[in-house]
Amino acid sequence: MNSTYSLSTGNIGMLISMPHNGQQIPKSIADTMTDNAQNIADTDWYMDKLYDFASAMGIYTLNPTYSRYVIDLNRNPSGEALYSGADNTELCPTTAFDSSPLYLKNQQPSSAEITNRVEHYWQPYHQALADILKQLKRQYGKVVLLDAHSILSQVPRFFEGKLPDFNFGTADGVTCDKQLLKNIQKLELSPYTSICNGRFKGGYITRAYGDPLNNIHAIQLELSQATYMDEPSNNYNEENAESVKKQLKNFVQCLVDFAKH
Repeated sequence: MNSTYSLSTGNIGMLISMPHNGQQIPKSIADTMTDNAQNIADTDWYMDKLYDFASAMGIYTLNPTYSRYVIDLNRNPSGEALYSGADNTELCPTTAFDSSPLYLKNQQPSSAEITNRVEHYWQPYHQALADILKQLKRQYGKVVLLDAHSILSQVPRFFEGKLPDFNFGTADGVTCDKQLLKNIQKLELSPYTSICNGRFKGGYITRAYGDPLNNIHAIQLELSQATYMDEPSNNYNEENAESVKKQLKNFVQCLVDFAKH
């Protein structure tokens, strides 16, 4: 175990990774940041609360301690852009989703600082992720990895208009078995809208670890925060959350069924 993440173990071949759920910023980094940055507005809020049913289903969960503003665990450590030709946030983001600066003047992380953050924050999470998948593959023969995210329903910087509620990504079908994708597409998620491989096709984690030929099946879900929060605030709406959790659990059950059979 490592102070940069927490792991909850299970008893089936499935892992939920929540790479943008962390909220802490070390003081040495926070001192270089704007007041606005320390509001950590772009957090994937309440992922652990939304998926609190996972433990009873026997699913492993992996959660980071630190905010995506420290380092984005869902980006390539080389700094390679996630979406070619589109607006992307960096491995160590310097602007928020609303394009406001995250750092005080001349305080953006140097290349040496970025390398240091990769070593101390990025690498431990990914080592744990790789180790768990390897263990589950050895133990169960087949593994499903869900990379769980959420985002404001409207972020003009990245997409026009309003997002669908459930945004599934498999890198255009590359990161999981075609049958699993078909099973997901058959789900009745009403009254919520859904799309597969739309604006969100799966981030670095989905693409790097999904290996269906080796029986490791990865899928990302980007859930609209309008389904469970009082946008634009980060208030958790208990009634709305309970409603969307019913369909979220149906989706996760679909993944569990695939992992087990």
